[in-house]
Amino acid sequence: MQQMKLSDILLQGKVLSQEQIDKASKHAEQTGVRLRESVVKLGFATEEAIAMAVSKMLRVPFASKENKILVPEKDQSLATIIDERFARDNTLVPLFLDDSHLGVAMAEPENILLLDNLKLMTGFEIEPFIAAKSQIMKVIDEFYGSSGGGLIDKVMAKKEDESAGDATGGDDVDVTSDAKLDLDKMVAEARGAQVVTLVNAILKQAIGERCSDIHLERYDERVMLRFRIHGVLYERTPPSLDNFAAVVSRIKILTKLDIAERRLPQDGSFSLKIQNRSIDLRVSICPTVFGEKVVMRILDKGAVELNIDKVGFEPRQKVDFLKAAESPHGLIFLTGPTGSGKTTTLYTVLNTIKTPEMNFMTIEDPVEFKLEGINQVQVRAQIGLTFAAALRSFLRQDPDVILVGEVRDQETAQTCMRAALTGHLVLSTLHTNSALESIVRLTDMGIEPFLLSSCLRMVAAQRLVRTLCPTCRMVVQPDKDVLAMCVKDSLLDPPPDPAKLVIYQARGCPKCSQTGYSGRIAIYEIFYITAKLRDAIYKKSGDMTLLKEIAVSEGMWNLRASGWRKVIAGITTPEEIMSITIGD
Repeated sequence: MQQMKLSDILLQGKVLSQEQIDKASKHAEQTGVRLRESVVKLGFATEEAIAMAVSKMLRVPFASKENKILVPEKDQSLATIIDERFARDNTLVPLFLDDSHLGVAMAEPENILLLDNLKLMTGFEIEPFIAAKSQIMKVIDEFYGSSGGGLIDKVMAKKEDESAGDATGGDDVDVTSDAKLDLDKMVAEARGAQVVTLVNAILKQAIGERCSDIHLERYDERVMLRFRIHGVLYERTPPSLDNFAAVVSRIKILTKLDIAERRLPQDGSFSLKIQNRSIDLRVSICPTVFGEKVVMRILDKGAVELNIDKVGFEPRQKVDFLKAAESPHGLIFLTGPTGSGKTTTLYTVLNTIKTPEMNFMTIEDPVEFKLEGINQVQVRAQIGLTFAAALRSFLRQDPDVILVGEVRDQETAQTCMRAALTGHLVLSTLHTNSALESIVRLTDMGIEPFLLSSCLRMVAAQRLVRTLCPTCRMVVQPDKDVLAMCVKDSLLDPPPDPAKLVIYQARGCPKCSQTGYSGRIAIYEIFYITAKLRDAIYKKSGDMTLLKEIAVSEGMWNLRASGWRKVIAGITTPEEIMSITIGD
């Protein structure tokens, strides 16, 4: 294959004039993009027209889905010859293997250096085909079983002259907003008719991938879009730099925020419907040196099952938690970092003990899910509706059970204590690294040890660990030290036989988007306040070592022990437990 510059190919193929070549070359230099992308961006030619011209001039076969060539052969282990990252970085996909020849669809078959690298890397003679970049990226998504773009790539590939009426994202996405007409007008004025479709596509894809948070941020020369899936951030196809401001404005309008304000942080929320599912999104926008960063927390009630048998409790832990939750009065504290599932656990417990004979009230910031039969109140600090203020009002509402979203200050802690002492059951959360540290934190807030010991019923901590994909998990022979740690730290009685333990490892398959994991489950440390612990809190509430010794002697265990039991059950991996419970 002869080596030719793309500009010569387009000129000789009469796709572009010399004047257009010069304009596209200048634009490419100014923006730092390739000539091919500049030509498409300026509207001088489509990806398909460029590909057809290269095919004709270099005598490289043209591949597309329409002519049935851009379809990788199955059962040839092509994914092991060219991995996904290399394919994405170089916009190419393997098609077939025929003896010593490897067919590869490429966006740039004129790149001799890339062809040479492919030959050295694979050990095969390369038979190049040319295809449009957007089609190659779609095939990569399908072939490698990854959803790393998919729906968003389809939107990005649409022509910019698509009408705003066709860019609503489909009937299955219904965004709840009073500002839709204003947004469409703004997008039309900015020649950004794709923006409505693009935002809807991002939301739809994120929900489809069971994403918990969407991160959209701008840097000097690029935009980054990331989805947090099972606690880990994964990159997805981002909007272009040109579309970034319009996308942020669209999100602001949906959230009813000030579009003109770009110097101060803003927070809000909105709702949408996808396939008859109602989903809430909490939006936080923060100004950075390169532009605004947007984080959207997805709250999908349909994806949360408030079943106490499925949150991750070990049998003994479930008994202890319910025993404390069914007490007529007292305090229950659940600790853990943000995003560790504390609210879901408390909702599950409330849903389990809920009866028509009892009055349940909650004060939250924010109210994440609306629960039937429970009176929920949203904190509004700007008008004086704080946790403490709401609690004081609750005590005049004849409650039986009160949920306080978080104890952040001395006033809230003392009000919780008074509610527990006057015959109410109070459940709340604290930000501490372990369950027993919450006792020290409360005494530091000014709660007297004798009061704390008299009304505290239980302290607990939790973390979320990723669960193995049941389709592709594989058995491994773990390191002897890891196996010994698993047996010892699980605190099982009697301890398991190391020779009979079956330990699994993550592998990756299309069903789990090659991550090896298919969800998350909680691990807990639950310390029910026994008579010995109550006495120790009263006498030496700050002695963590003593409190731990008593808890262990009473048959309780920490987070790591709970985690190792999940490993032994084949639910997760040793690596996941050791990374999550590093403090233990």
